[in-house]
Amino acid sequence: NKSQDSGIAEMEELPVPHNIKISNITCDSFKISWDMDSKSKDRITHYFIDLNKKENKNSNKFKHKDVPTKLVAKAVPLPMTVRGHWFLSPRTEYTVAVQTASKQVDGDYVVSEWSEIIEFCTADYSKVHLTQLLEKAEVIAGRMLKLSVFYRNQHKEYFDYIREHHGNAMQPSVKDNSGSHGSPISGKLEGIFFSCNTEFNTGKPPQDSPYGRYRFEIAAEKLFNPNTNLYFGDFYCMYTAYHYVILVIAPVGSPGDEFCKQRLPQLNIKDNKFLTCDEEDGVMVYHHAQDVILEVIYTDPVDLSLGTVAEITGHQLMSLSTANAKKDPSCKTCNISVGR
Repeated sequence: NKSQDSGIAEMEELPVPHNIKISNITCDSFKISWDMDSKSKDRITHYFIDLNKKENKNSNKFKHKDVPTKLVAKAVPLPMTVRGHWFLSPRTEYTVAVQTASKQVDGDYVVSEWSEIIEFCTADYSKVHLTQLLEKAEVIAGRMLKLSVFYRNQHKEYFDYIREHHGNAMQPSVKDNSGSHGSPISGKLEGIFFSCNTEFNTGKPPQDSPYGRYRFEIAAEKLFNPNTNLYFGDFYCMYTAYHYVILVIAPVGSPGDEFCKQRLPQLNIKDNKFLTCDEEDGVMVYHHAQDVILEVIYTDPVDLSLGTVAEITGHQLMSLSTANAKKDPSCKTCNISVGR
C-alpha cells in the first residue's frame, strides 16, 4: 500500500487517518472527517484524498489509469467539504481513502500510509437542481395546445389482467430508471403513466403509440382538477431532437402528494409552461405544451370504468418507447452543470 508516486517520500511518523466519516451528502458534494493520533499532527500540511467510482463487475478493466483521482488539499479543520473538485455524479457509488501529508522545503511530500477504503453513495437531485432543469425545460416548451383527454396505451393482456385481478382498477407501480440519472422519482415514486400530447392538425391524441395497441382514454378533468397538485419531475432526451418532460399529478393529501411535496418543484395548475387546468365560462379547459412530449404520472389507482378502452388504428412504434431510456449526458438543452 506504500505510495509509488515520484517525489513523495514515505515515513511512518505521520498519523494514518482512521474511522472515516462521510456526512452532508448531496448529488455533487460531501463532507469528510476522520480520527488520527495526535503525535506528529502538527507536521501535517496537506491531505491526499483518493476518490473513485465504485467498479462494477462489468466495468472495463483496461480503462485509462492516468486520470487523476487524487485531491491534494491543504490541511483544514475537519470535517472538510468536498465540492467542485471532481464532477461528482448523483446517485452513484464511490470509494474514498485518505493520507496525511507534510510538504517539505524542496516541494516533495512526506506521507502517511493510506487509510482504509470506505464506500458511500451520492444523493439524488435536490429541489434546487430540479428547478434548474425546470427552467431549462420552460425555454423550449413552446406554445400551448388544447387537450381534452389523458390516455394510456398497453397490450390487451394488461387490461384483461386489470379486470380479472385488480377489480378493474389500474394500480400504481414504481417508476423505472428512464430520464435523468439524479431524478428523485426513479425507482421510488409509484404511479400510473399517461400521455396527453395531441396532434397539431386534429387536436386529438396521435393514432400511433410505442406502448401497445390498446388505449385507455379518460376525460382530463377526472385526473387533473383543483383537487390535485401538479409537480415537475424531470426533463430529458434520448439522443434525439425532441425532448421529454415528466410531470406528476397527485390528489391533494395523498401519499404520492406527500412524496412529491418534499422532493419536487410544485407547479401552479392554472399557470405553467407545460400543462394547465383553468375554468372558462364554468367549464374546465386544458392545455399542454406543443414542443415537448409530456409523460404524466398519476399517483393513485384509476378505475377503467372512468374511461374507455379501444384498439388504436395506427402503428405500435417501439423505437419511441422511453422504458428505462438513458438520458443523453452531452445534450446542452436538458443537462445542468451538476452530475449526469
